[in-house]
Amino acid sequence: MEAKEFLEILHTAETLKDTLRHCTTSNRRTESVAEHSWRAALMALLLREEFPELDTDRVIKMCIVHDLGECFTGDIPTFEKNDSHRKTEDQLLEEWVKGLPQGVSHELSRLFWEMNAQNTPEARLFKAIDKLEALIQHNESPIDTWSENEYELNKTYAFDTVSFSDWLTDLRKEILSETLQKIGDQ
Repeated sequence: MEAKEFLEILHTAETLKDTLRHCTTSNRRTESVAEHSWRAALMALLLREEFPELDTDRVIKMCIVHDLGECFTGDIPTFEKNDSHRKTEDQLLEEWVKGLPQGVSHELSRLFWEMNAQNTPEARLFKAIDKLEALIQHNESPIDTWSENEYELNKTYAFDTVSFSDWLTDLRKEILSETLQKIGDQ
């Protein structure tokens, strides 16, 4: 890969630092997509010992790159995102990835295919982490920043996604406990 190509990739990815998500931080600052991806990658790293049979480095890679499509579309909250949004994001991402240097293009294509197919334990762990990180962030944000539908969504979201793992199911229950405490304290 040429230095110029490397920089072009980084310049595109940099937009995720300024691409804002629906959620706020505990200090009321709107969270960026890059911040979400960073903490998802940290979660994967911290879960290495809980899932020793998995290729954690691959899960970390998925966490780092999973929202690159939002460089082109911005972030659309899960409760607003529809098939048309997904199709547009996938097409723009695929077009960009195809134009990258061959080795990078091949690796990213393989990772995106695996994440979308959800047929490996690594892809399922990635998806669980992605959803759980969002729930944790919502619990950390001030409750008056929640939209009305999030009161119920935060109680039910992602239980199906974590059901393959007793450990993740226990984590999801702990997150629910924090959610209920936050709602009850309101």
